[in-house]
Amino acid sequence: MATMVLTTLGGAVAGPVGAALGRVAGGAIDGAVFGGPARQGPRLRELQVQLSSYGAQIPKLFGTMRVAGTVIWATDLREAAATSGKGAARTTRYSYTASFAVALSSRPIRGIGRIWAEGKLLRGAAGDWKTRTGGFRWYPGDEAQMPDPLIASLVGIGDAPACRGIAYAVFEDLALADFGNRIPSLTFEVEADAGPIGVGTIVETLGGGAIRADVPGPVLAGYAASGERVRDAVEAIVAPLGGWYAPDGDGTRLRIGAGVARALPDAALPIDAPAWRRPPGAPVDVAIAYHDIARDYQAGVQQVLRPGGAGRMLRIELPAAMDAATAARIAGDMAMRGSAARDVRTIALDWQAIDLAPGDRVTLPGMAGQWRVRRSRIEAMRITLELVRIADAGQAAPPATGTPQLAADVVAGRTALRLVELPGDDAGAVPWVGVVAAGTGAGWRRAMLSIGSDAGGWRELGETAAPGVFGTVTMPPAPRSALVEDRASTIEVVLSHDPMVLESIDAAAMDRGGNAALVGEEIVQFASAVRIGTARWRLSRLWRGRRGTERGMAAHRPGEAFVLLDPPTLRRIDEVAVGTPVGVMGVGLSDDDVATATIIPTGRWLVPPAPVGLSMTRDGQGLLLRWHRRARGAAPWRDGVDVPLVEEREAYRLTVIDAAGAEQSVELAEPQWRPAEGGGATTIEVRQIGTNGLSPPATLSYSPETSR
Repeated sequence: MATMVLTTLGGAVAGPVGAALGRVAGGAIDGAVFGGPARQGPRLRELQVQLSSYGAQIPKLFGTMRVAGTVIWATDLREAAATSGKGAARTTRYSYTASFAVALSSRPIRGIGRIWAEGKLLRGAAGDWKTRTGGFRWYPGDEAQMPDPLIASLVGIGDAPACRGIAYAVFEDLALADFGNRIPSLTFEVEADAGPIGVGTIVETLGGGAIRADVPGPVLAGYAASGERVRDAVEAIVAPLGGWYAPDGDGTRLRIGAGVARALPDAALPIDAPAWRRPPGAPVDVAIAYHDIARDYQAGVQQVLRPGGAGRMLRIELPAAMDAATAARIAGDMAMRGSAARDVRTIALDWQAIDLAPGDRVTLPGMAGQWRVRRSRIEAMRITLELVRIADAGQAAPPATGTPQLAADVVAGRTALRLVELPGDDAGAVPWVGVVAAGTGAGWRRAMLSIGSDAGGWRELGETAAPGVFGTVTMPPAPRSALVEDRASTIEVVLSHDPMVLESIDAAAMDRGGNAALVGEEIVQFASAVRIGTARWRLSRLWRGRRGTERGMAAHRPGEAFVLLDPPTLRRIDEVAVGTPVGVMGVGLSDDDVATATIIPTGRWLVPPAPVGLSMTRDGQGLLLRWHRRARGAAPWRDGVDVPLVEEREAYRLTVIDAAGAEQSVELAEPQWRPAEGGGATTIEVRQIGTNGLSPPATLSYSPETSR
């Protein structure tokens, strides 16, 4: 900073001399502008740690910056309970939300972009939310803004502050499950001005008209001004850029670098220096800490290591947003100024140079470059000036950039639901109905589920399971045997979006039930999944008719639904009944992201699968029809062990249909039957009698002549 010293003048002073003295009266321009010595300015980490303490300073933002802000209002956590299941399986899930307000800038802003929570994106560049929130509003900080309606409804209209002059954001019912059920530490990308902003413009704004800049100065992407006084905020940006001040009428002029300079006469003679303090003689290394726009405004460091620096490091924390190249250039310029500061000249001039003041630029006869008047002394009609060389711009080394590790900004899209009725894993009498949910974008994570209808009301079920995988069949498989691997058929599907993926698995994983999918009305397992285009897949090496769904082979058609039956993605819906419509609503990350789906359970999986292995043989007693029963919920084949009987009793209904269409039925308690000899061609249907109804039929046609 430039200090101006006024000493006693002998004799009367008038005319231009008096005017010049008026410019320098008062001793120090620093004190005239700021009123005291410099103090501690803002530090980078203060912009990244969210505060809630009373009296915390709110920065004035310029350009675009990422700041944490200060929590200025919050509610207690709000608890919600969702109960599912019944009896011993009844489960209650609790979720928590909170509403709060965060002050961001004590200067008006234009908008809020991305928001990070615990370092992960909470709101993306497209304005999409990654976690559910009941509402979000922001206020620009102008003098016309009114109190927030949520705050006013809770504290009273008369007690709700409008916070005029403070830009702030309000969250309403932010879901806290992702953050350990507490309000997370947030940082906000705040746009205060349109585009980058010059340092001169920043200083003029902070100075409130008392400081004027020669030029707009270096351009920054953003700046967060804070400090106990205006001086702290100004110095934090001016000092690293080598700025200084000069008197300018009734105000002060900010100058940076070379500019218009006054040529001193040949009579400017070097003299012995007064007892003025000199800068240190050894060069120093320089490190600039800043907010790197290529790293989502996280802290970056650029440094210049000087030959002969003796290991002394000058570290500057600059609360400004810029790219790495700009920071490296500033560090290089600081190193050059450190060297130039050691080039000092003290000269003496006659009284005609009395209008020269600290902060002025001058040139010396026979010497290249410009000099800045750092100090002046008027004594015995002689003007003594201390000059320091104005450094040329340094040549910055290539910036250190590294590889940014940025929070992924993946669009969630809108919520989509698929309801499926599946064979259950138990022998209950209630249909197994599940919901699979996903989004139209890869960033979708979950939605809140409710069951009911608009007419009868909705009951909350809690959150969905993990994101599922589903789409549409473009090429269905042909009917094949469910007893051997189908290597002739393939299935082609289009998934809901390209980031949804399928994978190939080995035979052991297939035997464990892997890669099961509901294709139309048939459950199919696939060993091979090959991507054939954007969101398009070809599936082969199929295991067909799984879980007793072989009857669905005949109903395939292009356009039918494909749903991957991955257990972590299935959420069972309780309290459903056969023939009663089930309506499900899913609400995604915002209240306008709503999806609904309806299913009418048929109960077809509450009865046993059709018997298998019908065969007619002849022994010493005549013809003998045999078959094997199957069981609900028994998916894998286990050698040497019969499947368990999950029905109340073992019973079958056998129906004989003769060539004329006449039917005759009989109930049996074991899986065999002896038909009467003679007669014509006959069709036999065998159904297992289950607790909840009859199985589909297993059919055999035979003729007595061919059975001899």
